[in-house]
Amino acid sequence: MQNLQMVDLKRQYHKIKSEIDTAVLNVIESTAFIAGPDVNYFATELATYLGVKHVIPCGNGTDALQIALMALGLKPGDEVITPSFTYIATVEVVALLRLTPVFVDVDADTFTMNIDSVKNAITSNTKAIIPVHIYGQCVNMEPLLALAAEHNIPVIEDNAQAIGGTYTFSDGRTAKTGSMGRIGCTSFFPSKNLGGYGDGGAIFTNDSELAVTLKMIANHGQKIRYYHELVGCNSRLDTIQAAILRIKLRHLDEYCDARRKAADYYDNAFKNNSKLTIPYRASYSTHVFHQYTLQLHGLDRDAISQKLADRKIPSMIYYPVPCHKQDMLKDYAVADTNLPVTTTLQSCVLSLPIHTELTEEELEYITSNLLDIINNNN
Repeated sequence: MQNLQMVDLKRQYHKIKSEIDTAVLNVIESTAFIAGPDVNYFATELATYLGVKHVIPCGNGTDALQIALMALGLKPGDEVITPSFTYIATVEVVALLRLTPVFVDVDADTFTMNIDSVKNAITSNTKAIIPVHIYGQCVNMEPLLALAAEHNIPVIEDNAQAIGGTYTFSDGRTAKTGSMGRIGCTSFFPSKNLGGYGDGGAIFTNDSELAVTLKMIANHGQKIRYYHELVGCNSRLDTIQAAILRIKLRHLDEYCDARRKAADYYDNAFKNNSKLTIPYRASYSTHVFHQYTLQLHGLDRDAISQKLADRKIPSMIYYPVPCHKQDMLKDYAVADTNLPVTTTLQSCVLSLPIHTELTEEELEYITSNLLDIINNNN
């Protein structure tokens, strides 16, 4: 058996090696390393896949979130509602722009933004809501969008972990994750479901006027070279990454299916064990399993993780410290925010390897060893 990885990018690459190598070499031969044709081709193809009017590629997912907030014209002190149970980038950009993060709790089953918690957090100073589609599970967007519309608050979807997912509205309409809010943002970090071979990100919107602003901010605040109308930044998706992502986008649905198949195997192995809670799959959306995350009950999580490591099985904790408890936010005095579900999850979640190349032999090894450790206290 090969060395187990949380995400095995090498095996994935070898399956599409000829396509990738040709695409990369074509860019190198053209020497159009910045703003080459593949960048626009990729933006158009991703827009078609997502069903949105505009995709603005950028340097990474964090930049995407920052540019989105900048484009909305928020002012220092404006409040932005976000879950604390997320990667720090979601909140980092809020603090960077001198906005005020307002933390809300998540649902115990989906780990996504709790709508009642959002409702209770809205004030006259609330200027944006950032739902996070975490681990590959979509937020329940229909009631959230209705709530946001009632208060005229723009929604920025953090879709870094759930690209490829599909949400179904109560009337039967479907939409891709990242396409439902005023703005959607994603990351192409290599381990993502749609990952490049370096950094990258993108911003999505159906608002054509806003798209112009987003594009300007990502390009030093200019539409015409050397004429800078806005304060912007330098955030570009390079042409080699775009060429790679064009190839991988064609395989994205296949990749999501492979992850779901691995998750099915895990579910069947763990579903009857009272010490484990398997990931919840909401009826309103597909789950694309960027992570496969268990809840452990009555177990020493760190000891379990170490015993798995002793058997050459990697695992990860996403996330051991929620955002509102991070030292970087101490000036906001948010550490005492009452988020009971978030507090519970930070102490009990454990993620297992999940990727497109997992074999049944590997899955059997992982599941049988975890069950042996749990049931026999080995």
